[in-house]
Amino acid sequence: MHTTTRRNFLALSGISLLAAAGCGTAAGSAGGARNTTTVRYQGSSGAVSPLELAAALGHLGDLKLDWVGDTISGPQDIQSVASGQTDIGGAFNGAVVKLAARKAPITSVVSYYGADQHAFNGFYVSEKSTIRGARDLVGKKVGMNTLGAHHEAMLDIYLKKNGLSPSEAEQVERIVVPPVNTEQALRQGQIEVAVLGGILRDKALETGGIRKLFSDYDLRGSFSAGTYVLTDRFIEQNPETVRTLVTGVGKALDWSRATSREEVVARLSEIIAKRKRNESAEAIKYFRSYGVAAPGGRIEAEELSVWSDWLTDRGEIKGGQVDIPDLYTNEFNKTPATKGS
Repeated sequence: MHTTTRRNFLALSGISLLAAAGCGTAAGSAGGARNTTTVRYQGSSGAVSPLELAAALGHLGDLKLDWVGDTISGPQDIQSVASGQTDIGGAFNGAVVKLAARKAPITSVVSYYGADQHAFNGFYVSEKSTIRGARDLVGKKVGMNTLGAHHEAMLDIYLKKNGLSPSEAEQVERIVVPPVNTEQALRQGQIEVAVLGGILRDKALETGGIRKLFSDYDLRGSFSAGTYVLTDRFIEQNPETVRTLVTGVGKALDWSRATSREEVVARLSEIIAKRKRNESAEAIKYFRSYGVAAPGGRIEAEELSVWSDWLTDRGEIKGGQVDIPDLYTNEFNKTPATKGS
């Protein structure tokens, strides 16, 4: 499926091939036989991923999801997949491209989050702020959850789109602020711009006193921003498992779009209550959408190439270092092509 160089990543990293294959049996996959019925993954406290929703809706058949803990970030989640600590993980597509550029043997198989009119991340300023446009950001502090990922990419695209030169864009200071502290940092004047999404955005807007400068949805419309990845070896040894996983996630995404918000929120809340991880379900009350653009979570080449171009512009990867068609596949997605499941 991919080059020998990429497959050798595990050996070069000192990771056994058995670990990378996941926790299935030692049997091969000749004839398409599925050789694992348990899939390891990381979750997020207070949230329900499309993967977890798929399991709750019965779309994963006899596959068992083995929760090994909560992830701290998308890049960490997919690095855990590449190192064989988990079988499936998801991240911002720019992080996927970056890891693939390091010859990690991973492949994106289905989108799992994105931006739309409901699920977006906005860049907010104080209502009294003099910041009205991109050029006003020069010399200002922008608080976001991590650098080199989705939020910084959106900021760079916004600045470039509005005519700032690379040297001017570098003068916009990017500050890492924990999401739960971002609103407070903005209101206390520690930063001039706060990136807010989901419940944190909605609560901040309810409080008032802030206004939106721009959002990822304003910049690009509806788009899928992150994908679930698997190692190439896992795919080769577990084709039926992969088909079940990918199609199940696609059906769950379509169900969340076709079902009333009240019913979706009720189901997500029920999932959190049943798994008993000592977490709050408060954020789920604000759920509106996963933001995935394409029916079934199918992946479009542009959803990866746009970040490859961004990383190239930043000098983090070389032009032509990654072959976009080699980074993803829709082969295992058997979700019906129409919305709904």
